[in-house]
Amino acid sequence: MREIFNINGKKVELALEGDFTLLQALRENGYTEVKNGCEEGQCGACLVLVDEKPANSCQILAMSVKNREIKTVKGIGTIHSPNVIQESMVEAGAVQCGFCTPGFVIAIYALLKKHPQPTDEQIKSYLDGNLCRCTGYTKIADAVHLTVKKIISGEASL
Repeated sequence: MREIFNINGKKVELALEGDFTLLQALRENGYTEVKNGCEEGQCGACLVLVDEKPANSCQILAMSVKNREIKTVKGIGTIHSPNVIQESMVEAGAVQCGFCTPGFVIAIYALLKKHPQPTDEQIKSYLDGNLCRCTGYTKIADAVHLTVKKIISGEASL
């Protein structure tokens, strides 16, 4: 079947089966920035925003969100027009293999939308559902602090 979804601010038609998860529907239709990790909602690789709230796309039936706003990491920033979060992650050395990066960008974006000047505990809480095998998380937290610094100084906006 084919259904209309609102993804990254655009109405798009997706080809999907009725029992597809949002992850399957997105990946099958070219949204490869949404990573397929554990398929159990434990790793955060498939994190997207649904109505501006982070959600593991592997745990949501696609048809249940067809009338809602879905945002992937490309709805936040792209390689040609990166968001301040993505720039800060590179500058802080928080990107190594890159597999977990889209999920972390989504989590950080959601964090900063709700808590523009987060505490270390808030950072840990928002990043808790994302697994990274390369960085050890310290550099990712550093990227959050760098992002906040850039926003406060007026150098960038979210």
